Amino acid sequence: MKNSLIIAGKELAAFFVQPVAYVVMSVFLLLGGFFFFALLRRFDLVLQIYAAMQNPQVLEHMNLNSWVIEPMLHNLSIVLVILVPAITMRSFAEEKRTGTYELLLTAPIRTGEIVAGKFIAAALFVLIMIGLAAMFPLILILFGNPEIGVIFSGYLGLSFLAVSFVAVGLFTSSVTQNQIIAAISCFGVLLMLYVISWPAESGGAAFADLLRYISLPEHFSRMVSGIIDTKDIVYFLSLIFVALFLTQRSVESARWR
Repeated sequence: MKNSLIIAGKELAAFFVQPVAYVVMSVFLLLGGFFFFALLRRFDLVLQIYAAMQNPQVLEHMNLNSWVIEPMLHNLSIVLVILVPAITMRSFAEEKRTGTYELLLTAPIRTGEIVAGKFIAAALFVLIMIGLAAMFPLILILFGNPEIGVIFSGYLGLSFLAVSFVAVGLFTSSVTQNQIIAAISCFGVLLMLYVISWPAESGGAAFADLLRYISLPEHFSRMVSGIIDTKDIVYFLSLIFVALFLTQRSVESARWR
């Protein structure tokens, strides 16, 4: 564990000397701010319209969570599909390109510690981004009356989603020395996990249930709506475990070549 933390510290420090990290973080926060204020503005306009129409039934069902927070988190999840591959693409591919990969593999460190260290660093980086994006619902809490429990559930879901993306990105980076290929491969896998449930209605019930269970949005959407279910948490943890296991096997195979 000590070696993993040392690697994680070095990797995390390396993130903040790369301009890509600041670009990714800036894009994420700028888009988050744009989504937040655009959705808040839309909520305010619709609120004014129905207030002028004196329609109390509609006004009773309007709330900041469903009109602002939930769509913002869904939009940010799509942004992460694009940005996380840019974060993880260098994890192993860059070391292979520069020739330091062989030095890392010959060091007296277990493969699992190497993978864990790189995973912790990249996961912490994306969690820092999500933590900074928490300022948007904080504004609503200070000046409005949103449901804090639903906000917590939504951001927990976004955190699980982002860390799952990181695990997938580490695997794609471990199988190539080209960062662009690693990023595109990661994007392709994440996109597939997003759209895999689309043909669910065309098959039988068992097939449809399987595709829906594999689909990322199915689990993420429930957490965004305020439902924390153990099967959704198990899904994300399983995805992380499988991706990290495959990463370890990939690195292990390179070690014995």
